[in-house]
Amino acid sequence: MTTKISVTPPSHISRDTIVARSKAVLERPDSPINETEDIFRIEALGLEWDMGLQVYEPVDTSKIARGADGKKIGVFVLHGGSGDFKSMADMCRTFAKKFGCKAVGMTFPGRLYLDDPSRDWPGDTIVSATKVRTPIWKRGEHITPDQYEVVSDTTMRMRYGTRTVARAKPGTIFYDRMAAWPVAFEQGMKDAMRRHFPEGEYSIYSTGHSTGGPITFMMSQRVPNIAGVLAVENSPFGFIQEEQHNWSGALGKIEGFERVTTKKAPRNDPFNELYIRTWRDRARYAGPEALGQEGGAALMRLPWLMEEILDWWDKTKARPQFKAEYIITHNIASSLEAAARAVAARLKLGEPETADLVAHYLGFPYPLTGDGVKPVPPVLFVISKDSRDHSRDVYEEVVLPMFREQITPAPKVHLTQFGAGVHTYNKPEADLPMGIVPPVAEFYFNAICDGFFLTGSPQ
Repeated sequence: MTTKISVTPPSHISRDTIVARSKAVLERPDSPINETEDIFRIEALGLEWDMGLQVYEPVDTSKIARGADGKKIGVFVLHGGSGDFKSMADMCRTFAKKFGCKAVGMTFPGRLYLDDPSRDWPGDTIVSATKVRTPIWKRGEHITPDQYEVVSDTTMRMRYGTRTVARAKPGTIFYDRMAAWPVAFEQGMKDAMRRHFPEGEYSIYSTGHSTGGPITFMMSQRVPNIAGVLAVENSPFGFIQEEQHNWSGALGKIEGFERVTTKKAPRNDPFNELYIRTWRDRARYAGPEALGQEGGAALMRLPWLMEEILDWWDKTKARPQFKAEYIITHNIASSLEAAARAVAARLKLGEPETADLVAHYLGFPYPLTGDGVKPVPPVLFVISKDSRDHSRDVYEEVVLPMFREQITPAPKVHLTQFGAGVHTYNKPEADLPMGIVPPVAEFYFNAICDGFFLTGSPQ
């Protein structure tokens, strides 16, 4: 078989090109696909967990597209910190309908609303001063208010405003699951990919939006047939994200704003605190996005902007809107160790087994190392024009150098910036009804077929 080895992708794609490619992709005929739900149960660390997948594949599976390596293309998709599989449905359907790939969207453990077939969460995230929305890790099991304390946190007000967290009480199933979910997530992803992307038949190209990114990188060496990372608005390994968080140039170079070079304090979220999201989480993105798109004049329409934020919240509060992944995504070593020790105490592990479990947890934010370990596969980063957290500056000064200098062997890594879009990259804007999803999917499909992700292909 003859394969085409890709030249280096561009460093920037103009808005005009993005609009043209979006139109071209949307005008492509749709291949008929099947969408099916797959919920399966696993056991991890002495507890049962229900894992939820949404599968998108061509009706005629013999026509699933193949990449430059001759294997079927499997796209494994994780959502971001607020969502579930529905948050990434546009991306999955585009890969399946327009390019003939099989795509699987996985929901983080506990995020799928198992009590209703619609999978939409009812009501709001904060019910009262003592009751909030909580995960459903196992069908029929519910976390009750006596298992946690609701706390208002103002320590990160500059970034989040006032945060609401549910602090799990020791001795409760909530506390036990908050300590154990990282291993359940790891095992669930391995099982999901074995179920749908058998080794030898498929090459897997994984992507994780925002918070899903460090989880995607964590898995990139743990599944043999993950061939590459489609890192669109995809945060890096936790140890790199930790440094990225400390670097205060995320907004890039915007007229009228100067970068502050003092280091931020590292995050110290306890493992047993569940962050409950509100409209504030849209506000912290809407401000920088409006600044990038409209300049300082955006402040002159602040009431209107707030209306947009609250309308958005009303439409999206049916998504899970709670979060616990900071301990991995920001490499909070003390919390990872505390979680591992809480599990070890519950399981009554001896000291050698406890030490092994602690080491396993502490390894989640880092690449695997050692003899016989699979290297980090090639990574193709895409960032949008007006992303709050993913600017070209932070990639060129922090992320890319750390990939090249602190990972051995250094993976092939490249950055392309799209001249349109925001962090939530399926958000519509003028002439882009699905945001930048269609041209992003085409960009990655072409990279897969042209050989960018082949081992040994040029830098």
